[in-house]
Amino acid sequence: MDDASREESLESGKGKKGGNGPKYGLHDGNDLAVTTTIERGEQKYNRLGWKRLTICMIVEAIALGSLSIPSAFATLGLVPGIIITVGVGLIAIYTSYLIGQVKLKFPEVAHYADAVGLIWGRFGKELAGFMFAALLILSTGSHALTGSIALSTIANTGTCAVVWSVVSAVVLFFLALPPSFAEFAILGYIDFASILLAIGITIIATGVSATDAPGGMAAVDWALWPAEETSFYQAFLSITNILFAYSFAMCQFSFMDEMHTPKDYLKSVWALGLIEIFIYTLTGSLVYVFVGSNVESPALLSASHLISRIAFGVAIPVIFISGSINTTVVGRYIIQRAFPNSEIRYTNTRKGWTIWIALVLAITIVAWVIAEAIPVFNALLGLISSLFISGFTLYFPPLFWFMLLKEGKWTSSWKNIMLSVLNAVIFLIGLLVLGSGTYASVQDIINAQGEKKSFGC
Repeated sequence: MDDASREESLESGKGKKGGNGPKYGLHDGNDLAVTTTIERGEQKYNRLGWKRLTICMIVEAIALGSLSIPSAFATLGLVPGIIITVGVGLIAIYTSYLIGQVKLKFPEVAHYADAVGLIWGRFGKELAGFMFAALLILSTGSHALTGSIALSTIANTGTCAVVWSVVSAVVLFFLALPPSFAEFAILGYIDFASILLAIGITIIATGVSATDAPGGMAAVDWALWPAEETSFYQAFLSITNILFAYSFAMCQFSFMDEMHTPKDYLKSVWALGLIEIFIYTLTGSLVYVFVGSNVESPALLSASHLISRIAFGVAIPVIFISGSINTTVVGRYIIQRAFPNSEIRYTNTRKGWTIWIALVLAITIVAWVIAEAIPVFNALLGLISSLFISGFTLYFPPLFWFMLLKEGKWTSSWKNIMLSVLNAVIFLIGLLVLGSGTYASVQDIINAQGEKKSFGC
């Protein structure tokens, strides 16, 4: 049965959730109206199939990250850039596989914080909950910043950047209002087509420009390896930008919680992971080779002014759709924590919708303030990656394997020994990114203070 048939069956009350089961003690059975509202809510929020899950994860992942990778290649050099892009992609696929296994083994886990709570108790749950919310709000802020850059580039006027930033925030707010991921996934097809077209336009335009320039391709100053003057913080900031591009793991629990057949998640993980590796490697290497060391970030600025305006116009959907899904995810997390035993969390009533709209508005405002306070694209992405994605993609999943998934002692078989070594290495990489990446991002923000002022035009 395909996704559409499953969803139709679930809507009619005949479908089964496929392993998730009821997760909360939602009512006492005495109030028929409340019971009916909750049952309809369960049906509304369990209509996600693996194809739509893939789209949701694409919306979450393939957006801003791809726009920062060419500049990362310019810092790291072509060879290290390709190796790190492919390597991080393979690690992200593996850690997402572990996340899915935790969800299947513990169906009651609704968000990432719940999973951390299984290994670290109440403290871990609250810590991961804060990290989860902060990461998604920061990500929304980075989209508000990119939206401001895009709109000001397209408009080509002297309007203050803060005005375009406000416009971006308003668009992000309205797009985040659909509360279920199955509904949101419809926008994902537009999102995916948008980023592919924008990247394609940029690659073709920069390639033609490089070919027609004096000296042709031979005159472009790209390099296989990093320049000798490349500092540690510059190199590590570029690595964190690549890591940001593979940040889909943070929302995987949330998305899987709305699946009607959670065991199908692995199809989505492989599909997304391979698509990302292909797009990021191709985009990073080609745009860098065509433009050279002066490649801009976001990458769409690397083409001529006219082409940049066209590319940003095409990329408008991905900038705002991918940004708004961050707001939707963090909103779903907060409302489920605040109203675990109420029909309010299903937004099936006037009160539920009122609370949902107010929550989305508050999240958007906070994200906008952060975007204006840190108006440096690469530094903001690096800070997000170092503080939070390092945990959700790198050091938490190995802990899940050691504490929740491993069967028997780590020395009981060659398989356990190899998996133990693999997970230990990934865990240590995560800690390295947390420490060194945060230092690099903060250093870059300090160095860029004279270039762009907070809340400035």
